[in-house]
Amino acid sequence: MSLDIDAINRELGHDPEALVRWALSLDGKAICTTNFRPFEAVILHMITQVQPDIPVVWMDSGYNTEATYRFAEETSQQLGLNLTIYHPRRSRGHRDAVEGEFPTIDDPRHAAFTEEVKLEPFQRALREAAPRVWLTALRAEDTAERAQMQPVSINQDGLIKVAPVLHWTAKDMYQYLQKHDLPNNFDYFDPTKVEDKRECGLHLQH
Repeated sequence: MSLDIDAINRELGHDPEALVRWALSLDGKAICTTNFRPFEAVILHMITQVQPDIPVVWMDSGYNTEATYRFAEETSQQLGLNLTIYHPRRSRGHRDAVEGEFPTIDDPRHAAFTEEVKLEPFQRALREAAPRVWLTALRAEDTAERAQMQPVSINQDGLIKVAPVLHWTAKDMYQYLQKHDLPNNFDYFDPTKVEDKRECGLHLQH
């Protein structure tokens, strides 16, 4: 079945809940990735309202804040998430003992660090889950690169990537959380991005 991506983006691109329903109606397995950053409970609530047992994948680098780990536990329990956690092949303790603290973004070792703690675990998740549809909480406000993306796209491997809340603002996200009495977390840090408006690389590759 061929998909008219342009038509879907025109018709559903600004209606997150309709886009989630469309994505989860497609043939083939769907997954949702999360990093439990601010507002993540929005996409997780939306998808589990349609498909409660949808596989949710978290690439846990091991460098998250205590608040993020508590938020992950609270959200997982409240929504009954079917969560699978992918870790780097080396623990944080192992890596730090051998190589020291994680490299800064201007350190030539940073690309290898990002590959180890985020990109490789994600590739592993894709191989094991073998999804046709990938739902993600990307928002255009996040980075300049994301502002150029469409809510629905198909990558070079044929994976249908769906970003239902791409066009939502922080205010939209906050209002959804309030409406559905969902938890939130602002004490978040991603060592592969460091700066708020910087891409980690995962969404540039996929």
